[in-house]
Amino acid sequence: MGHFGFSYIGFIFLLMLFIPNMIWARKKPEGYTADGENKILGLFERIGEILVCCCALIFSDFNFREITAWSGWLIAAIMLMVLYEIWWIKYFCSERQLKDFYTGILFIPLAGATLPVMAFGLLGIYGKVIWMLIAVVILGIGHIGIHLEHYYKLNKNRK
Repeated sequence: MGHFGFSYIGFIFLLMLFIPNMIWARKKPEGYTADGENKILGLFERIGEILVCCCALIFSDFNFREITAWSGWLIAAIMLMVLYEIWWIKYFCSERQLKDFYTGILFIPLAGATLPVMAFGLLGIYGKVIWMLIAVVILGIGHIGIHLEHYYKLNKNRK
């Protein structure tokens, strides 16, 4: 269920999430707009963001424990967050066009949206915190859904 207490791992994950997003807010791709986004997906995204942030910070179950086979979930989550940072570096080094924002990395499509959702999902599994898993599903529906809409609209306009 989850043990209450500060999670330094959750805090680090949130820093890895927020820092590139704060930079991006000042360096948005030309033509980016949130106009016309699906309001229901937007609601799911906002609620999911709040829940994931809260869960990441208030459950000590995400903190490192002894190394066991279960630690593989944490290692995988960390690897996804590192890959997320690499994706951001790739984006910031690009021409920062709209098409660059919706790229994948390795085998993962729409990496800017999918990687953090997957990473927090694995963190929820590692900590065995059902609340994080529920929050991640809500976030994923909204966040990935909105990115898919933008991606489809961008590709439709390119034809």
